[in-house]
Parts: sequence; structure tokens; C-alpha cells
Amino acid sequence: MNEDGAPQGPSGSIEDQVVAARRAVHEQLVASGAYPHRFDRTHLSSAVFERWGDIEPGSETEDRVVVAGRLMNTRDLGRLAFGVLQDAGGRIQLFADQRTLGDQFAAFGELDSGDWIGAGGTVMKTKKGELSVRVSDVFLLAKALRPLPEKWHGLKDVEARSRQRYVDLMVNPDSLAVALARSRIVAALRRAFDDRGFIEVETPVLLAQATGATARPFVTHHNALDLDLQLRIATELYLKRLVIGGIERVYEIGRIFRNEGLDATHSPEFTMLEAYQAFADHEDIMELVESVVSSTAAEAVGSTELDYRGRPLSLAGPYRRTTLLALVSEFVGEDVSLDSDPDHLGGLIEQHGGAVDPSWAVGKRLFELYELAHREVWEPTFVIGFPTEVSPLSRVDEADPRMTERFELVIAGAEYCNAFSELNDPIDQRERFAEQAARRAAGDDEAHVVDEEYLRALEYGLPPTGGLGIGVDRLVMLLTDQRHIREVILFPTMRPEG
Repeated sequence: MNEDGAPQGPSGSIEDQVVAARRAVHEQLVASGAYPHRFDRTHLSSAVFERWGDIEPGSETEDRVVVAGRLMNTRDLGRLAFGVLQDAGGRIQLFADQRTLGDQFAAFGELDSGDWIGAGGTVMKTKKGELSVRVSDVFLLAKALRPLPEKWHGLKDVEARSRQRYVDLMVNPDSLAVALARSRIVAALRRAFDDRGFIEVETPVLLAQATGATARPFVTHHNALDLDLQLRIATELYLKRLVIGGIERVYEIGRIFRNEGLDATHSPEFTMLEAYQAFADHEDIMELVESVVSSTAAEAVGSTELDYRGRPLSLAGPYRRTTLLALVSEFVGEDVSLDSDPDHLGGLIEQHGGAVDPSWAVGKRLFELYELAHREVWEPTFVIGFPTEVSPLSRVDEADPRMTERFELVIAGAEYCNAFSELNDPIDQRERFAEQAARRAAGDDEAHVVDEEYLRALEYGLPPTGGLGIGVDRLVMLLTDQRHIREVILFPTMRPEG
């Protein structure tokens, strides 16, 4: 390329000089009307390989194709030049010789890495076995004013990759593969629920009160109504309104916003699938979740047998089942229960690296121990039975009203699904909301608020219902073997530059 190895000069960095030179070429091209408004392509690179990939090395065909995409690099060998064209199907080599291209050969040599081009020619395979297009026509479709990252190392800086995802997708095939896999995974999830008779809906993002979970909301302002609103932290209570209204199986795949921290498995803006099924309980929902997760893996990535973080992991099922109390007891090496001494539980939390709020009752302390314990779970496991204190929307366990019919699916140390038999007694629900409101008044800003609109809907009658929430981003991480949630979100939340 004409900018390779350019010395640093008084006008600024090498990149600044490259941009200036390309901008001058671009302005000339615009002035000459060189850029077409559209372009007719006959084949993606993948289609060329599918049709002609088996021809013999050194063979030529008379079959003409027109390809188009981004020029990733070129090699000039005098009267021959080679380029690599990248499109939505992959990559294919362009073979340019002076005899075939004629007057356009010089123009081919002046193309830069990153330029969008179209190329017409016949299909051939070099003596070294590289399927190629022998170029007879070349068209510049859009000039890349900025150079691509250094070709041997690509774009490696994590922050730069996240901020400039468009460049990341150009030069890092693994990043593109994750983005495409995410699309397949979401599509497979959608089909799984559609095929089971669920109806997909959309519910509000802007709310007077963000309800349905225990999390801090983002606050915004509606100018026309002169009203402070909150971005939703869950879709649960609106979806259950729809079950009350008669949509017996309903789901939504939507963006959720929680004003909380960022780490490897948490983002303030993420995607959740929530679904509700009338006449079902948590046992039915466990069967549904196991079926959906395994079928999604099989459809989207081709297998339920994964290699995740260097370890084998099977999503085939059946999944292990245990209780929260059994898991925590195993973790701390002694039996614990809702009758355990709160101070002793607090000591166990601190002993295992956690922090304790003195206001926490037994149920919350057991839940915090569970949060530490589930990090050591590897194989898919349904953890069943959560304290009522930390489950304000769950139906109580008839055997012990201090516990609920709630479960989480834990895989490889992380929660992938939260689900339960839904609380459908409006009187009990009001009492639970009141307890949460008291905690909120005492300083717990993540406690659930009283949702009067939902309580009014609940008084019309919610049938026995099971519900679930699946973290889509985490499922994509699992199925694509990614360690950080920012790798599966195309444009993650970041601080502004500068």
C-alpha cells in the first residue's frame, strides 16, 4: 500500500498523513462523479466457493461473476497484483494482471485497504490452490479515509474494540462470528417460544415507576408531560397483566435498564427474555427452560456439547436439581436453614469473602451465601426454593410459607434464568409490596415499590401461572465461549472519551 512505512513528518502522525492523502483522493473522486449510487453484485464470496470451490488448482473457467465488498489488503508484484475482498459471505482473492485489466490495472494498484469495491471477472484457481476472481473490471464504491489497523495484529485493545465495533468486525473474524451467532441464538429462542404457542409482545420502556425487580432504575424526563419517568428494570408486571387479560402464553425479548455496576456478567443495558404460561407452576417452567436452552444450543451452534472456558459442558439435560439450602449447606460445610442464627450466618458470609448489612434478616443472609455458593456450580443446575424475603413476586411454598416456589438455573458459576410460580393472591401481593416499601423507607433503594396499577389488575384474577426470565447476553456468552459480557453486546455502555 502506498502508505506503508511512511515516515513521520511535521504534519502530524503517520495516520494523520494517511488520512490527509486519502481525503484528497476522495475529494477528487467526488468532484469527478466517480462514486456509483448502487451496484449490482451477482455472487457473495461464499456462493463462489460453493459453486466453484472444487475446481482443480491452475484451472481457469469462462464463468463470470461480479463480487463486491471491502478490500482488506493488496500485493503488487509488478504486472500482477492480488487483493483480498471481504463480504458478508467471507473472503475471496482477487487476481489482477495487466493484460486482462488494461488501463484499469493502475487504478487497481491505487486502491487502499478498507476501500469498498466491486470487481467483475472469471473464476479461476491459482496453482497454489487459491480460488480467485480474475478481475477484468474494477469499481471503487466508497473510499476509506482511515486506514485499517495494522494487518498482522488487528484491533486488540479491548476498549478500542468496544468503542469502534465497526472496525472490530472488519478485522477480527472472531468478533464477527460472535455477532452472527448472537443473531442465530436470539432467532432460535424466538422460534422455541413461538413453536410452543407463546405470543410475542412489546411492553413500555418508559414508566412512571420501574417495577418487576429489585434494582435501581435510570430516571429521565418527559418534556411534553413535564413528568419524570424511569426506564424499565423488568417486563414482568406488564406481561402478567396480559395473562390476566387472556393471553395465556406470552413473552417478550427486550432491552432492560438497571442503574448498577458493570462487571464480566453485568451491564446496565442488557437483553432479557421473559415469558409467562397460564395454568403452569415452577415445575412446568423448569421443564420448559431445560427444553428451550438445549434446543437453542443445538439449533444456533450445532450442539449441546460445549467447550466453555477450556472445560467440557453439556446442555443436553436432564439438569441437576438441588435446593438453595442444600447448596449453601454444602458450600459452608454445615447445615443452615431459616432457623439459623443471623449473626452466625453473617459470620459465614464474611468468612467466604462477602459483606453483611446489619439490617439483613435470615432470608437475605441465606441468599447472600447462595450468591457466593453458586459461583462454584459448573454443570447446569436448577437451584430451587428461595426465601420469601427476597422473592416479593413469587408464590409461597405450601410446606413452608417462609420459602417460595422459585428457582434459578445456574451454569458455570453464573445465573442464566430466574423463574417461579407467580404470586396471584392480590391480598398477599399487597402485603409483600408493603414489606418492600418499609425496607425502601429504611434506606434500601433496591426494594420493590408498591405498584397500585398492577394490584388493581391482579384483583381481576391471575390464573395459576409460571414465569421465567432468561438473560440473553449471558446465554450468548455461554454458547460462544466469551468471558465478558461486553464481547456479546455490539455497543456496550462506556465512559465518553476524553
